[in-house]
Amino acid sequence: MTATPGRILIADDEADLRALLQRYLGDQGLVVRTVEDAQPVERLLARERFDVLVLDVMMPGEDGLALCRRLRAQGETIPILMLTARGDPIDRIVGLEMGADDYLPKPFTPRELLARIQALIRRQRVLGAHAGPAADAGTVRFGAYALHLSQRRLERDGEDVPLSTVEFKLLQALAQHPNRSLGRDRLMVLAHGHDHAATDRSIDVQVMRLRRLIETDPAQPRHIQTVWGQGYVFVPDGRAAGRASVPPAGDDA
Repeated sequence: MTATPGRILIADDEADLRALLQRYLGDQGLVVRTVEDAQPVERLLARERFDVLVLDVMMPGEDGLALCRRLRAQGETIPILMLTARGDPIDRIVGLEMGADDYLPKPFTPRELLARIQALIRRQRVLGAHAGPAADAGTVRFGAYALHLSQRRLERDGEDVPLSTVEFKLLQALAQHPNRSLGRDRLMVLAHGHDHAATDRSIDVQVMRLRRLIETDPAQPRHIQTVWGQGYVFVPDGRAAGRASVPPAGDDA
């Protein structure tokens, strides 16, 4: 069966770049919609299905970071790739903290953008293919929370807790390996796939963001605990995870 062409929404205020990307990505078999600012993005996301949202950070009116943060706060889970003329690593970290899935500094080649878009689409489809009824139909409960895997939804005392795509994937990876230590590299593969290029710092940032969402005291986490020298461990009952009681998760975990 032929795969459905990926549908991409690009918001960027540079008309020449929009035209170039629409032509190039379209020639590669993608369906591309472009807009010049943030204003129409929410309406288009509500009306049409897209696989990836590409956002320029520097746009007139609402910038890409603010829009990304607002979409994630509303529970929007579409993979978001940020484009920016800012190349400083701290800006990439801020983008991840706002809920972006990937970050590409300008100037870039259309081929590199295509590769990153394809990786995001492929990762989403692989996760969907692997999330069969047995693996995806469960609910993981911890503390006051219920993580509904099939619905990609987190509840606290019956109220929805908004999660970005990055946050959900990371929490899902942890919750599906309870009481087992996961190294940063292993956790990155489980959450985002083999194609995801990230540093130890970026996974630490994502863990910190999750802790702020689910821990009563993020400085003293009960559910996402650090295993020194190894990585992290998800502890549903919140008990202290001793080194000896936390076996590492192997490749078949």
